[in-house]
Amino acid sequence: MRVCGKNVFNELDLSRVRKVLLSPNFKDKDILDKIKSNRLKYVITDSKIMDKMIPHNQGIIIEINDYEYKTLEDIDNQENFVVMLDHLEDPHNFGAIIRTCEARGIKSIIIPKDRSVIVNETVMKTSVGALNHVNIIMVTNLVNAINKLKNRGYFAYAADMDGKYYREVDYSDKVLLIIGSEGNGISKLVKENVDQVVSIPMNGVVNSLNASVAASILIYGIGE
Repeated sequence: MRVCGKNVFNELDLSRVRKVLLSPNFKDKDILDKIKSNRLKYVITDSKIMDKMIPHNQGIIIEINDYEYKTLEDIDNQENFVVMLDHLEDPHNFGAIIRTCEARGIKSIIIPKDRSVIVNETVMKTSVGALNHVNIIMVTNLVNAINKLKNRGYFAYAADMDGKYYREVDYSDKVLLIIGSEGNGISKLVKENVDQVVSIPMNGVVNSLNASVAASILIYGIGE
């Protein structure tokens, strides 16, 4: 996997770095010192070649090992708020949700294996380093994952337009918040297996919010 940018490099776990490509005019002394002090392999590369790999790369492209997903067993029993994404598709939304979760102190995000956005270059760049502090858990079946977490004391809340106003809900001490996909929202089977459907009031002409915006409102609104 290739990622780029100074902020991304500074937030990376350097043990994942295979190689760093630098443009001939790259002058960031702190990054250069970090590359050399950690004995990372680096190659001075023509800027035009780098731009063809990833545009707007800030003169640095990092080749890293593919992301290693966690499992449900990696969720610590002390975690009282977990987020699940029901077949989200947009990597920019995914990256933004990761940033919000990290800012809120949420450590685990669950995604399905199929028909879903994965951790890729866009997600890493959009999350601006937050990905290094949040575990992404990939599961084969969301309903099974919901029921396993219920058995561990979590209550499952799905965000959907026909739910109860989220501020009027009494929340459990352990919350599993499920955000639907951009086009289809919460899937039927998932909805049938949650404890409560919650909604955000819509008073404008547009009747839906961007998935990452809705997630942010609920992530900070629940448990206030």
